[in-house]
Amino acid sequence: MAAWPLIRLIPRSTHYRFVRWAPVAAIFSLILIVGSGVSFFTQGLNLGIDFKGGVALEARMPTAIDLDELRKVARATGAHDVQVQGFGSPNSAMIRFLPTEGVNANVEANRIKTEIVQKFPGMTMPAPTVIGAKVSGELLLGGFKALGIALLLMLGYIWFRFQWQFAVGAVVAVFHDIILTLGILSVMQIEFSMTSVAALLTVIGYSMNEKVITFDRLKENLRKYKTTPLREIIDLSENERLSRTIITGSTALLALGGTMIFGGPVLFPLVFTMVFGIAIGTYSSIYIALPLILVWGVNRGDEEAKPVKLGAASQP
Repeated sequence: MAAWPLIRLIPRSTHYRFVRWAPVAAIFSLILIVGSGVSFFTQGLNLGIDFKGGVALEARMPTAIDLDELRKVARATGAHDVQVQGFGSPNSAMIRFLPTEGVNANVEANRIKTEIVQKFPGMTMPAPTVIGAKVSGELLLGGFKALGIALLLMLGYIWFRFQWQFAVGAVVAVFHDIILTLGILSVMQIEFSMTSVAALLTVIGYSMNEKVITFDRLKENLRKYKTTPLREIIDLSENERLSRTIITGSTALLALGGTMIFGGPVLFPLVFTMVFGIAIGTYSSIYIALPLILVWGVNRGDEEAKPVKLGAASQP
C-alpha cells in the first residue's frame, strides 16, 4: 500500500509526439546495430560451457550442500570457468568447468574431484561427463533454431490477427531487439549459455506482447478515426497506452532488478538479458514497429465504423 500513492504521479493523459522523433530513433538504432555487428566480428559472444564443451561433475551428500562453499573450493582447484549450481535436490550439485588445453580432460576431472571430496567429508561423485565440441555445436544450433521458430510463429499470428504491415513491423522490431540484446552481451562479454537462450525467448515473448497491445489500440483507433492522418492516430494510440506501459514495464524491471543485484553471478547473465530485453522491447514497440507501419501505410477499407474526427470522442 505504501507504493500505491506513487501510481498517482503517472499522468493519465499525455500528448507526446512520438512519431516526430522516429527519424532520430532510427539513426540511434542503426548505430547500435552497427556497433553490435562490429562486436560480433571482433570478439564474438562469450560462449559458456554449454556451447564450448567441458566437463561436468555431479556432487552428492547425505545433507544439504553449501553451494557458496563448494563454489569457493572448486575455484581453488585451478579449474577454468567453474560453474556450480544446485541439481535436483539440496543434497546434489553440478560442477562444470572447461578443461585445460593440452591436458587430458578425464585426468584433470579426477584430480579436481579428489581435491573437492577431501574438503567435503561424505561427498560422493560419479564418473565425470565430458561434453564434446560436436554436442555443444548442436546445442547452439538448436537454441537459435528455437528462436527462429518462435519468430515465425509470432509472424503468422500477427499476420492473421492484423495486417501484413503489422506483422512485418513487429518481426523487424523483434529482430532489432534480438540483435541489440546479443550485441550488449557481446560488448560486455557476459556469458552466453542455454539459460541465455531461454532469456531471449522470454524477451521475444514480452516484446511481441507489447506489440500486440500496441497494435490492438492502433486498430481500435483506426476504426474510430477513419479520416484522421495515420501519424496522428499513432501518437494518440501511444499516449493512450503510455500509463499502462510505464506500470507494467517498471513492475517487471523492479522485480528483475532486485534479482540481478542480489541473485549472485549465477543468475546475473539470465536476469541481465531479460532486463535489457524488456527495456529495448518497449522502445522498439514505439520507435520501430509503429514507424514502419507509417512508412507502408495500412488498409482502412476493412475497418467498419463511422468516421469520427479526432477529439470528438472525448466530447459528451
